[in-house]
This record gives sequence, C-alpha cells and structure tokens, in this order.
Amino acid sequence: MKFYNGFTLENEEKYFDRYINKSNYTICGFSYGAIKALKDVQEYLRDSKRVDTLQLFSPAFFQNKDEKFKKMQILGFEKNRDLYIDNFINACFYPHLQKDIEHNQDGIDELKELLFYEWSRDELQEIVNSGVKIEVYLGQKDKIIDAHTAKEFFLEFSTVTYIKDANHFLQIK
Repeated sequence: MKFYNGFTLENEEKYFDRYINKSNYTICGFSYGAIKALKDVQEYLRDSKRVDTLQLFSPAFFQNKDEKFKKMQILGFEKNRDLYIDNFINACFYPHLQKDIEHNQDGIDELKELLFYEWSRDELQEIVNSGVKIEVYLGQKDKIIDAHTAKEFFLEFSTVTYIKDANHFLQIK
C-alpha cells in the first residue's frame, strides 16, 4: 500500500486506518495526496504494473470554485504561510477536536496545483476500464471541499462512502 499525504501534511495516514486497504496493490491519498495517488496509478498502468485499488480520502476537489476563491487562497498563503496553514488545519478538523499533525514544506506551487487541478472524467474512466477499483471517502461536514458536489462527480466512476457528520479527516467525533 502506498499513501500520499495532504497539503503540508506528513504521517496522517493513521487517521484513515479504518478505511485503508493494506494490500500491496492499493494506492491511496488524502486531499492533495489524492491527486498524487491518481497520477501514480496512471504511471503504474503505463508501466504495466499491477494496481487493484485507488483510494481517495477527501480528494482535493476545487473545480467547482471560481477564480476569485482560488486567488484569495493563494494571496492568503503568500501573505502569511503559518497563519494560512493554521486556519486550514482548523477547518480540516471542524467541527471535531483537532488532532496532532506533522507538517512538511509544501509551498505555493503545491497549493496552486491542488486548487487548479481538474479531475478528468476520461482519466477516471480509463482507470476503471483498466480494472482498477476506485473508492472515494467523503465527510458530510467537510469545510475544505464541497463534499456533496464531489460525491456527485465521483459516483460515476467509484464506490463513494459518504460519512454522516464527518469532517475533512473523516472524523465523526
């Protein structure tokens, strides 16, 4: 199993332990890491390597947000990275208790990538057609992404688990 971290995060996979398929042929990612996991699956398939399951935990889904929203996020990050990350982490855990999180040095390039990434129906369908099962996990009370819109988008290609009262970290308590 390969796990890709969320934006500015490290070692958060423990929070998804109850959902992660531990198979050697599973690739998964949380939030921004979901984009990286998808790209990794595509590379595996190009190289004729075996992948059975792609698991996307609260995938970074911002294609329903306008340019103004995205520019405001970038400006906030550029103005004060630490404050931006603190606010981001608080929103990730809302409305439940915040847990300890480790951070990496992701910067403006990674933020731009996640904000402007467009999930492609064709790419997802190609993955499904290759025999890879896609699982998407979303929290109903997610304050980072519009979970309802993401659910509607991913339902066409995957099994979607929509967790009532869960936040971006899929916590329910």
